[in-house]
Amino acid sequence: MGVDSPQGLRQRKVSPSSGISSTVASDGIHVVDVGDQQQDPKLRPNPNPAAREEVVWGKTPSGQVFRVPTTHDVLTLFHPAYPKSHLDALSLSLLCLQLVLFYVLPRPIAKVFFLIYFAFWRAAYDAGLGWVLTKQSKKKWIVREVQRLGWLDPERKPAMRRWIRNQLAGKMGKDYSFDELPLEYNTWLLFRQLVDVILLNDFLAYCMFAFSCFRVPEGLSFTVHVMRWIGGIALIVFNLWVKTEAHRVVKDYGWYWGDVFFQRGNLVFDGVFELAPHPMYSVGYAGYYGLSLIVGSYPVLFASLLAHAAQFAFLVFFENPHIERMYGKRQQIAVRKPLAASGSRKNGTPPITSNPQSVDGFSTPSATEGETASETELETEVDTVLLSRKLKKNSLPRGGNESLKATIVQQQPASEHDLYHKYFRRDVVGLHNIDLLRSSDAMLVLLIFYILVASCLPIMPHRATLALHFAHAVAWCTFQSVGLGLLLRAQSQSKFVVRHFLKNYPYPVNDNGDGAVQEAFTNWKSLCNMSLCMTYISLVGLAWKTYELPKSWTEGDDLLCHTLGALLIGLHVWAAMESYEVLGVFGWFYGDFFAEDFPAHLEYTGIFRYLDNPELMSGASFLGLALISGSKLVGLLAVLRFFAHWWFLHNVETPHMRKLYGDTLRKEAGFVKVIKNVASKNARILESRAGRHAPEIRRVAKEVKGTFDKVFEETADIVEEFLAKSRPKISEVMQETKVLLQQSRERLVITRVANDLSSYDTAKYKVSICHSKSGDMRFHLGEPIHIKWEAPLRHSRRDWVGIYRVGANKSTLITQIASSGLWVPVHNEEWDGDVPLDNTSATSRGPDAQTGTVFFQGPTLPWTIGRYEVRYHHDGKHNVLGIDGPLEIYVNKPTSLDFMSIRTCLADMIPLCLDNDPALIPLSCGGTRHSNVDADDEPPNPDDFSFWSERQAKRICTAVEQAFNVEYVPEVVVADANLTRLANRILVSKQLLVS
Repeated sequence: MGVDSPQGLRQRKVSPSSGISSTVASDGIHVVDVGDQQQDPKLRPNPNPAAREEVVWGKTPSGQVFRVPTTHDVLTLFHPAYPKSHLDALSLSLLCLQLVLFYVLPRPIAKVFFLIYFAFWRAAYDAGLGWVLTKQSKKKWIVREVQRLGWLDPERKPAMRRWIRNQLAGKMGKDYSFDELPLEYNTWLLFRQLVDVILLNDFLAYCMFAFSCFRVPEGLSFTVHVMRWIGGIALIVFNLWVKTEAHRVVKDYGWYWGDVFFQRGNLVFDGVFELAPHPMYSVGYAGYYGLSLIVGSYPVLFASLLAHAAQFAFLVFFENPHIERMYGKRQQIAVRKPLAASGSRKNGTPPITSNPQSVDGFSTPSATEGETASETELETEVDTVLLSRKLKKNSLPRGGNESLKATIVQQQPASEHDLYHKYFRRDVVGLHNIDLLRSSDAMLVLLIFYILVASCLPIMPHRATLALHFAHAVAWCTFQSVGLGLLLRAQSQSKFVVRHFLKNYPYPVNDNGDGAVQEAFTNWKSLCNMSLCMTYISLVGLAWKTYELPKSWTEGDDLLCHTLGALLIGLHVWAAMESYEVLGVFGWFYGDFFAEDFPAHLEYTGIFRYLDNPELMSGASFLGLALISGSKLVGLLAVLRFFAHWWFLHNVETPHMRKLYGDTLRKEAGFVKVIKNVASKNARILESRAGRHAPEIRRVAKEVKGTFDKVFEETADIVEEFLAKSRPKISEVMQETKVLLQQSRERLVITRVANDLSSYDTAKYKVSICHSKSGDMRFHLGEPIHIKWEAPLRHSRRDWVGIYRVGANKSTLITQIASSGLWVPVHNEEWDGDVPLDNTSATSRGPDAQTGTVFFQGPTLPWTIGRYEVRYHHDGKHNVLGIDGPLEIYVNKPTSLDFMSIRTCLADMIPLCLDNDPALIPLSCGGTRHSNVDADDEPPNPDDFSFWSERQAKRICTAVEQAFNVEYVPEVVVADANLTRLANRILVSKQLLVS
């Protein structure tokens, strides 16, 4: 359904300039009031507080403000007192038909029929609704189609309008007025009835399929059967609770994706939305697996997994992109901010601040202890808090390098951006960013290679091989948690690692130990990543040696173990990716143990909102491989891994966190808090029903708890004592290969040719290139290109213009080379990205469509110097109706190899690469002061610039390569982000290459 997490619709916020403000009624529901700036007095809220609590205001994309009527949930469909529309009758008829078919069809036929029937409705939900909602989100397609068809037009189709009015009015309350409400709202009401048809049939078809597959598994004891039913019923009840709680929070507006049609007030998220991410799409489908347990059918289990995966696809491909489109706000990269705002730990005060890169301009009452932060750079994000001893990952790409020795001396890093690139330089994470020219990376590849070879070439008896692999895996697992843990603890307590490098290696006298810190941290990162990789490689090697392919997948529990094992491995991968998304490279490598001048923030967001230590989920892969392999050795390794990591958290990470943040650490994670609240509530209910036996129950509970605590403490002491005694990308492709691949990709195009060209007067089509700023047909690299076009009165509105290298297309009638994104539509509203809208009447009928102008700029421009031509194409096809050119794209090159010449070229080049955006380009080139910089702060460097995305940094790299014949990766440009620094870097590089 529509609202599933704080990252989904998940806090609807209204811009202050929109004229709508939010207030909270006595029942906790947010309502929206219209500000005084609205022109119509009828739209202003009643000053009576009682009236204000009952009024909710909405706003259409066109700016029309209206009063949102009361709606009823889907359960009223089954209530005889509520009137039924024709679509309701259709839903009930289809549901009854399923029940009849389930009763009359033989079970073998019913299994196949209901599986196909369920797949149809599931596809209608995830693919069908996802497709139409995406088009509505991008182009308001549903509303436009209703307008085009005239369904709600009293003059064009009065009968259809009358029918729709009767369907909607009968289901609404007395506050509903069909004629007074906007088209968007009535269209949403009609759409939600279609959604009810799909969702109800999807749910019942799944149940009928599951009941058709019901069986009693053989070979299981009575106790297992009882536990199977108890677990299944518990999951189903939990599923119902999640759905009910979610609907209580988001109401019908979020449940039916109302924000795709119109805007309403803020939504406050608490309860189940603190239990898990995307609860309606994640734990909200627990009932699938509960029913699979009850019916005891593998086909039902796998159908549930596929349906659940389809629901996640709906979330990934529709809902999250919709939220980004509607509420997202771009965040600048490489913005230099003074460190005074966040503070440094060198001053002795732990920094407790919100994320300085947050774009959330609004605050919301918190439902979780701790400080709020923005999780997704959206204004719609609810307050969340992240444990970040480790800096929340910024949108800054990794990479960078130290200050250059050049003609103009730069100041020491004084911003978080400079500190980030001081400590991180394309660090290897897993196998990402592997560079064989770095010794540590080459060592990592060599170690992985040796263990893979050892796993594939058994040279000893089987039992000895197993023992060797087990010992090898235990050694790496112990080293990962205990060995590196002891090293980190020593670093935290006495800076042992930094002291070692200061003792054994010389550094400049005036660097204040920065060189030792950087080298210590660099070597630590390599060691930590190598240990992590070897831990899991040795685990996989042991599991491989102990694995035997089942003789029969349908007998016993082999298939179930494989399925659960795969799910546990997937859970580990997901938790690791979510943790890295929150922590970034700084937290992943425990940067706050080393980089004391790097500002750390205490926040809770992402997976840390629900769990304090999601790293514990890394043991899920150990358990998963133990289930798949069926090996006791792998199971024992999983247990050892759990205790080793528990020791690491208890003796290394937690003390260090308390040392840094003290009492500011939260006491409970969101998951623990919700579970404790539920347990406390149930305990009070049980105690109230126990009567006079309540004191005795409490005494027994305390004794049992004390026994468990004692056993746990003794076990922990034994394990800690035992562990204490046991201390023991390929660089770049050749330029010629790039050219060949580029040419091959350009040729991979399916040419589409129109068949109706004879009905158009092709002689009336013209396209011409407007002169550049210099008054000729020469355009500097990145300079926008204006194209004028002329077409007949009835030309296709899906025409488009592309730009190509001169000579790339041999034919002047048909384009056979892929545009590679270098094209613009003549009428942008007729296109959905690269796909023309399926509109059969897409022809212009007015004089405004005869001439026009299109612009090539930013990503639609060629970023390679050369001679080009523009081509006018017909109806979304590749028929050429007009050609003009050639035009030349060039780049200024320095007249001499000196600093000022290079800087002058960059001053012309960089603003064009940054789309001449005043918020991005340097102040020295006409830019404006960054909005996040306070007036009291030190004035920014006039040569600083920033980016909206890494794509703009790639443009600068491309331009620098063509102008100076020097290659850089985008991370280097992002790290500099300054005209003078980049000019110095280029000058030094050129001098080194020349010498």
